[in-house]
Amino acid sequence: MNIGVAASESGLSAKMIRYYERIDLISSSRRTQAGYRVYREQDVQVLRFIHHARDLGFSVEQVRTLLALWRDRARSDDEVEAIARGYLEALNARIALLQAMREALSCLADHCDDMGYPVGPLLDDRPPTT
Repeated sequence: MNIGVAASESGLSAKMIRYYERIDLISSSRRTQAGYRVYREQDVQVLRFIHHARDLGFSVEQVRTLLALWRDRARSDDEVEAIARGYLEALNARIALLQAMREALSCLADHCDDMGYPVGPLLDDRPPTT
């Protein structure tokens, strides 16, 4: 299949597929005699994996690590667990930060008419000075 079909089936744009190929996140695709990229179903599965991982917030380098683990059938379960736990810790820290942001913005939205002080102290989590 050509890059347009691979893009459509993976949920990525053709531009992103070319980018991932350029940075060696995916293998260079086979080419026709005319130079057009050709993708197999296996390639589309990898592209879907990348798309899903990126949607979940994994960085390109984290996706690279995950792909290497996925491809390595002799991988150690301990190695996979250690990486998963590291990602989980980072995710929990990010969730805590997002929850704090949500609470600050909710307070701002609920009390913006009656605050009587600038927004800054609320978002800085400091009481207003009077």
